[in-house]
Amino acid sequence: METKKSNNYNFALDLVEDGKDIQIEEIKKHQLPPNVTSKMLYNDIVKIAWPSVVELTLTQLASMVDLMMVGGLGAWALTSVGLTIQPKFLLMTAFMAMNVGATAMVARYKGAGDSKNANLILRQALMITFLLSLISSLLGYIYAEKLILFMGAAEEKTLEGGTIYLKIQMLGFTFMALSTTITATLRGVGNSKTAMTYNLIANVVNVVLNYLLIEGHYGFPRLGVVGASLATIIGQFVAFVFALIYIMKGDQYLHLRIKDGFKPDSRSLKQITTIGAPAMFEQLLMRVGVIIYVRAIAGLGTVAYAVHQVCMNIQAMSFMNGQGFAVSATALTGQSLGKNRPDMAHAYVHRTRRLGMSVSIVLGIIFIFWGGNIVSLYNDDPDIILQGARIMMFVGFTQPLQSSQFILSGSLRGAGDTKATAIITFITVLLIRPFLAMYLINVWNMGLEGAWLAFIADQTIRSVLVLIRYNSGKWKSIKV
Repeated sequence: METKKSNNYNFALDLVEDGKDIQIEEIKKHQLPPNVTSKMLYNDIVKIAWPSVVELTLTQLASMVDLMMVGGLGAWALTSVGLTIQPKFLLMTAFMAMNVGATAMVARYKGAGDSKNANLILRQALMITFLLSLISSLLGYIYAEKLILFMGAAEEKTLEGGTIYLKIQMLGFTFMALSTTITATLRGVGNSKTAMTYNLIANVVNVVLNYLLIEGHYGFPRLGVVGASLATIIGQFVAFVFALIYIMKGDQYLHLRIKDGFKPDSRSLKQITTIGAPAMFEQLLMRVGVIIYVRAIAGLGTVAYAVHQVCMNIQAMSFMNGQGFAVSATALTGQSLGKNRPDMAHAYVHRTRRLGMSVSIVLGIIFIFWGGNIVSLYNDDPDIILQGARIMMFVGFTQPLQSSQFILSGSLRGAGDTKATAIITFITVLLIRPFLAMYLINVWNMGLEGAWLAFIADQTIRSVLVLIRYNSGKWKSIKV
């Protein structure tokens, strides 16, 4: 079957006809349609996943380099930047949740061969993101100091550094938000390579400016945490410019034409919010739970929090494996259901989990045996390195759990089954993780290790619940 190069993001799915009555027995037996081989499925998965894994990993590596360079200023600087992360994520909740809806709907329309409605979803999603991010950035700028205080800033220097860092982040917030929406819709059609390209360019800009502005090299002013924040938003603006240039090219499956307008479309908005609203509820629950969790850790002191921040930064890098393969699971599940082929969705997800698990085992081994060496890249304080090496063992053991969880959750979101993931998040992130952490820290006096035991409990239970939901098969019949 021949298709236009710009549209042909996966091959196996193009070979199957629209389904009518796919038998459940066929899905359970992992039978593939005629002319479709397992190798084709793996090719489709990797074609979408590898640019996403590279993009997300490089983005997180830039964040790690950011923190390493900031770490040279002292533990107070690590803590200052660390305390801004959860407030920023909280402010991102609304538009990131709508992006989930946009990805799922674009994928469905791509599977159904309806490019007109896919592009309508793109315009509606950009409109929603612009409005939500503008409001969030204003709130974040105005209440920056109060947010950092709420997160548990214990020292004046930490409060001052965190406040100015967050305020600068809010200046570039809308540009960052719009580029993430473009990325989300491109992933819906399976085009993850483009996002990898412009985010790679942005990361290079970020790292170079970090070097020039944090310590003040080649005649540039030494701006410390201010320089780190400026480097980040400039890099994000560069990503937005390149993403906009690409999406306005008329020869792509997804293309933005200003003349088509941004008039609200009730049907499209309903489709986006039907999937996005539960995702937003999930993200809010997650942020509240994580904030409670982080506040409990902040009470352990500056050094303990610095160790936690370093290990979470490394942990976040390992997320990129699961999240990268989850992009494949989301796109291919949505496109498969758009063709009424839940059997293909199941076949894709089954193989995606295998690939993700293989990578996660390798990462786990690296973190368990060489975790202390990685931590030492951030700061040479012996206490931070010693504690960090112990915590990195926890990070290593969670790798297989989080990989499978991300991939299955990505598939559920691609199907529009966001209510289930919201309920699971409520149970694990808002209830189990923070309250178990407070109990282990305050009652059993287990310190930072107690907090990370709570994290492992959260990951384990969440992985089991997501697997149960996926195996129920209810995602196959969700209407959007």
